[in-house]
Amino acid sequence: MRSRRQDYSESTRQALVDSAVELFTKNGYAGTSLDAVAKRARVTKGALYHHFDGKQALFEAAFDVVERAAVERLRRAVASAEPAWERAMRGVDSYIKSCLEPSYQRIVVHEGPVVMGWERWRETEEKYSYGLVRTTIEDLMAAGEMVELPLEVTTRILFGALSAGAAVIAGAADPKKAGAEVSRTIVAVMTGMRGQARGG
Repeated sequence: MRSRRQDYSESTRQALVDSAVELFTKNGYAGTSLDAVAKRARVTKGALYHHFDGKQALFEAAFDVVERAAVERLRRAVASAEPAWERAMRGVDSYIKSCLEPSYQRIVVHEGPVVMGWERWRETEEKYSYGLVRTTIEDLMAAGEMVELPLEVTTRILFGALSAGAAVIAGAADPKKAGAEVSRTIVAVMTGMRGQARGG
């Protein structure tokens, strides 16, 4: 049985993370204070320090929540019983939708590499979504929907293209337009590889 104290502790932590996501999205890492996060979550600063040892730890928890939500949407998109190509197209669409969300743009794309450091950020990104991209490409090759190339190299190149696309969208004056252009470009590249597999 869970104790009431455990429930309260978890709800306090969740309130802090939700508050952090909102404030980091709106004001960025530098523009968000721990006092503001605690105040918005309606807890004391002492309660904040009970759960997080500082601002970076809180940011990483916020990053984790935003990234997990995006990956879960992507996982659902590619886990249907549809043919491999349709699943892959759903995956591209799901990824673009995540890239259009303000919290994803600000916390994952803009702030993540700066706050966490490039290497750690890249490793974290790969931990979350690299495996899904790899499985999708493997399924496409197995179904004859993509030309057979070294799996690891192909995954890294397409994963890099998706990451670059996220940066283009997050930095655009018109993210929606940029999202459509990124989607069209990635699909065109994949369609070209599909054509080669089919002898086109």
